[in-house]
Amino acid sequence: MSSENNKRIAKNTMMLYFRMILTMLVSLYTSRIILNTLGVEDFGIYNVVGGFVTMFGFLNSAMASATQRFLAFEIGRNDKVQLRNVFSMSVNIHFLIAFAILILAETIGLWFVNTQLTIPSERMEAALWVFHFSILTLMVSMVSVPYNAMIIAHERMGVFAWVSIAEVSLKLLIVFMLQWFGFDKLKLYAVLMFSVSLIIRFIYGIYCNRNFNESKFRFYWDKPLFKTLLSYAGWNLWGNAASVIMGQGVNILLNIFFGPIVNAARGIAYQVRAASNQFVTNFQMAMNPQIIKSYASGDLQYMHQLIFQGAKYSFFLLLTLTLPIILEAEYVLKLWLKIVPDYTVIFTQLVLVNVLVDCISGPLMTAAQASGKIKLYQSLVGGLLILNLPISYFLLRLSYPPEITIIVSIIISMVALTIRLLILKRLIKLKIRAFIKDVLLVATKVASLALLVPVFLFIKLDDPQMRFFSIMPISVLSTFISIYFFGLSRVERNIVYRNCHRLVKVFKIRNR
Repeated sequence: MSSENNKRIAKNTMMLYFRMILTMLVSLYTSRIILNTLGVEDFGIYNVVGGFVTMFGFLNSAMASATQRFLAFEIGRNDKVQLRNVFSMSVNIHFLIAFAILILAETIGLWFVNTQLTIPSERMEAALWVFHFSILTLMVSMVSVPYNAMIIAHERMGVFAWVSIAEVSLKLLIVFMLQWFGFDKLKLYAVLMFSVSLIIRFIYGIYCNRNFNESKFRFYWDKPLFKTLLSYAGWNLWGNAASVIMGQGVNILLNIFFGPIVNAARGIAYQVRAASNQFVTNFQMAMNPQIIKSYASGDLQYMHQLIFQGAKYSFFLLLTLTLPIILEAEYVLKLWLKIVPDYTVIFTQLVLVNVLVDCISGPLMTAAQASGKIKLYQSLVGGLLILNLPISYFLLRLSYPPEITIIVSIIISMVALTIRLLILKRLIKLKIRAFIKDVLLVATKVASLALLVPVFLFIKLDDPQMRFFSIMPISVLSTFISIYFFGLSRVERNIVYRNCHRLVKVFKIRNR
């Protein structure tokens, strides 16, 4: 059974990586063009206003976690009737949340944008267009959650790959449309991004209705189920609110203290983070349903195995990608953007370090969600994450530079990882000592050894171009060697060796 599950995870991971590579290439290209088309100031305005709107999505994020957990759990139990009920109730709840957020955003949110954000007066009208259409985009994403969750729970990851082709094609079209029309480009960009989200929403909805009988919406109301979903989401609400406030709250602080130029720098850095993080997100998305289903079936041993492997392999994947970018961030950003706002380089380097720490926590978060007992988990972790905002505010008031906000985030992420391990020891009997030995110490050893040669070259080579073309391949090779000899067990090395040997044989046969 575990062999079949591993094959399914591998297949889904490959489909998600196909999706990731496609979306990443287009997003990196479009980000450069949009930055140059909008200009640094308008790009910063879109980042801070759009980011502020996403803060209202913390209600939706909480419910999305609940929906994915309960759908996967019922599939694991093979209860078709309850699966249909959970889906219909989830759709009802998401519509209610969308309406509530619309009211909040168009009252409190509108006041905040008009009175508190640092936006040039001549661009305020365009900023309000971004605000209103970002709200509509958020509402569309809310009502899409149950359908996306159904696809993930059924592990149909290939669907995401094919729909992503349509999505990135539309976003690529937006880049050219911004240059075709004489309309205010910031306003037009907000309208077009909303249109893309609407089209993708209908595609996912049509697919689910045609392929999953349980996703055909019917008006269904079950008060006990409603309370169960909301109770679970209620504790998720605190954790998601803390995460959103930690991210977008700090973005608003930077706007208040430094203005939209720093928001543009932070926006670019977080786009690099998002593109890099997709390597891990896609891998974990393929693995998460199996973690939940193994808990539902009572197979804790297999669940622990998935958690350990997921955390370790996530770190390895991300380290391979981010190490050369961290070392050569300045050259990469100049090559990519041409216009590089101040603070972009240091922001990019620090957020990539942060995501390396956070990626280890991904399978731990899924395990906590799978147990359903998230009250203590969300209380402690959410309370810790939200400290980022007051600590950052205090340090900025003391005239620290803007990058201090990300340094605070890295420290908090390390503490949060420790708390997650302590809680999961109680929830699912996770062995902390084994996790430290097999994941944390191994990851530290691999990263330290992988750094040696690239850092030596970075120090010794003065010519930026020669250094870039030396460090990029050598850092990847150094990381691969370090992972193979010091990151993998003997069994894992044998598996890698056999698969590589098999690929070589296939390649030789095809080239005869």
